[in-house]
Amino acid sequence: MKTIPRPEHPQPQFMRQTWQNLNGIWQFAFDFGKSGLDRKWYEEGPFDQVINVPFCPESSLSGIGYTDFMPAVWYRRTIVISDQQLKHCIKLHFGAVDYNSQIFINGKLVGSHQGGYAPFSFEINSFLEVGENSLVVYVEDDNRSGRQPKGKQSSFYYSRGCDYTRTTGIWQTVWLEFLPVKHIREIKYFPNISESSVTIEVKTNGSGVLKAEVFYEGRECGSKEIRIGGHGFVNISLLETHVWEVGHGRLYDVRFSFEDDRVQSYFGLREVRMDGYRFLLNNQSVYQRLVLDQGFYPEGIYTAKDDDALRQDIHLSLNAGFNGARLHEKAFEPRFLYHCDREGYLVWGEMANWGIDVSSYSAIADFLPEWQTLVRRDFNHPSLVIWCPINESWDYDNRPQKDELLEMVYQTTKELDPTRPCIDASGNYHVITDIYDVHDYTQDIQQFKEHFIGELQDNGEFWDEHDHRQRYQKGLPFCVSEYGGIKWDPTDTGESWGYGNEPRSESEFIERYRGLTEVLLSHPKMFGFCYTQLYDVEQEKNGLYDYHRNPKFDMAVIREINQQQAEIETVFVDGDIK
Repeated sequence: MKTIPRPEHPQPQFMRQTWQNLNGIWQFAFDFGKSGLDRKWYEEGPFDQVINVPFCPESSLSGIGYTDFMPAVWYRRTIVISDQQLKHCIKLHFGAVDYNSQIFINGKLVGSHQGGYAPFSFEINSFLEVGENSLVVYVEDDNRSGRQPKGKQSSFYYSRGCDYTRTTGIWQTVWLEFLPVKHIREIKYFPNISESSVTIEVKTNGSGVLKAEVFYEGRECGSKEIRIGGHGFVNISLLETHVWEVGHGRLYDVRFSFEDDRVQSYFGLREVRMDGYRFLLNNQSVYQRLVLDQGFYPEGIYTAKDDDALRQDIHLSLNAGFNGARLHEKAFEPRFLYHCDREGYLVWGEMANWGIDVSSYSAIADFLPEWQTLVRRDFNHPSLVIWCPINESWDYDNRPQKDELLEMVYQTTKELDPTRPCIDASGNYHVITDIYDVHDYTQDIQQFKEHFIGELQDNGEFWDEHDHRQRYQKGLPFCVSEYGGIKWDPTDTGESWGYGNEPRSESEFIERYRGLTEVLLSHPKMFGFCYTQLYDVEQEKNGLYDYHRNPKFDMAVIREINQQQAEIETVFVDGDIK
């Protein structure tokens, strides 16, 4: 019996039982000359290799393991459709494909998609016939173009510094979904803790009777039935109140029925906002002890080998005393967020902005449509507490960013989701933001202290490396969202990379880690920190765990340092400084 890789449902917040996983062995072909379209490979191409979907061809799990640049690749498989299935509305879903995709069924173009991180789907009934059907996927990828977000994928042949092995083509689950003609298209949750209720926005294809039933640990907590004609709101009072908190992912299950359609979902009863300098979760001040998580895996590159690997990274972080993570320069798959939801684990939602030319107005077309899709996709996850669309908007070929571009991304994010804070460009260069964060990789503890508690703060709060390009406005909440990055690789052969000078011993590492972290914990106005990073990634050896997730230090010691009380947890009473 063949085992399907990544067999679990890819969208736990929007599940139907009527779906079919298309992961597994596909035919595969390189197209180095990008001539396959001219040669009509979508009809009959030279598919001379096989690949294990959803793993990218650069990865060992794919069975290919080719790490040079691939300007274009092709995939093909057969899908079998029954007469009964063809009577449904059939959707073909792709979790993520990097980067420009064209989809063909039985030699005909179904549609195309631009973007390497956002999901997309097509209704494919008109292209199908009963029996065997040919499904072909063509993908172009050029992360050196300046026109596609690449994140931490290297633009050089070799992985180097803080850029790593590339991901080309399919890297998340592909699946079919069989729906009634009248079906639910979208749901959004708006929890209200004070009233112990939830308002659900629902969009449907067609009109009919919608019923929503809410459960907590199997007990019914409320239900509502309405007639809906494409769009409507359902408000449900909850018989039991269980708030979603750090370390306690108390989730309500929801069953939707709309005519013949059935959808399983869930939500968390939680609210977030900034109050002065504090981050409030359910109106309670919470100090964010975050770690940088880049979502890379030794065998799968961008794709975890299995669902347990996603959970493992959360548990490694919790064991080290963190309560959340910056999901860095990558839009993580929904199943990772699902496990964060279950664990009560805080995360920042990011996008892989590196690779686009922020000095050109054309970058908005390369970035914003995909970002909008991701904000909509992840809106309902209670674990996601801050949006961070752009990280370090460095000059492109010595040309500075277009500030209007960053402002448009920020304003669009706030329009799509007014319920969460948004950081415009983490670290640099801020234009308009709800939170002013800085990155500081100073390794000397005393100098680091002077940056935040000494006399070097021109803005009156902290030292800002980029104050020639950005200006802190008094009263904005702030944090250090990247620090540390302490290199530790006793077996270094000269290829390892990290920030600053490497400690001479493990005890010196711990001393530096403690000193830097305690500087941030002792700041009376800082609501959190984010340490770089959770685990090594390829040659970057500054993780607390190695790339295979083995601990490099005594995690009990790291946990004790991280979980010390922060000054802001003691100096604020009802929003005011004591």
